[in-house]
Amino acid sequence: MGPQGVVGGGEAFRFVGARRRLIEEIRRKGIPDLEVLQFFDRVPRHEFLPEGVWNRSYEDAPVPIGYGQTASQPSLQAYYLSVLKPRSDESVLEIGTGSGYLTALLALMADRVYSVERVRELSQRARQALDAQGFSNVALLVGDGSIGWRKYAPFPVVVVSAAAPSVPPALLDQLADPGRMLIPVGSPDRQELMLVEKEAGVTRERLVQEACSFVPLLGRFAWEVEDP
Repeated sequence: MGPQGVVGGGEAFRFVGARRRLIEEIRRKGIPDLEVLQFFDRVPRHEFLPEGVWNRSYEDAPVPIGYGQTASQPSLQAYYLSVLKPRSDESVLEIGTGSGYLTALLALMADRVYSVERVRELSQRARQALDAQGFSNVALLVGDGSIGWRKYAPFPVVVVSAAAPSVPPALLDQLADPGRMLIPVGSPDRQELMLVEKEAGVTRERLVQEACSFVPLLGRFAWEVEDP
């Protein structure tokens, strides 16, 4: 698990009220799980976002972070955590580090987080933010998220924050038995959130949320990367 207590330095106190209001908004939107919500009170979202969008840090909305990517809506991230419930003895594979904010939340809940990001600059920025907040149980990799991170597999929990046309076989192979994965699946402009569960050699997929929208997962087992 990550750092204990409240995360963040003196600058974070500017945003304490806004962070508490965000938590209340998430709760009103149907995430009453106090075990999950308390982690949002411990991670200063603004520290994981470009300074130019700090004024939007505690909106319950996606926020652009550059390179055509966004930081996901906090209530959606809370939903991810409430469904997957990573435990303190479990490792997590995260596909799409992005800002590193969800990475930090996962690191507070799980034993260790392995996170893959295609955009080198975003991975470097996330590493700086995670280090600044004292997280030592996160490993980052720049690479193709659709092939996962086989070196540390299997993973009891897999979190995919970008949309694929179908569940990438490499990620399914790296899901532990028992294990659970949340992944948005569908066309580039419309997806459904699927819960994939593996137990006793049987894999089941279940729709848990309709009509969601994520940036596309690019890679060998996802959408093709366009040539520049």
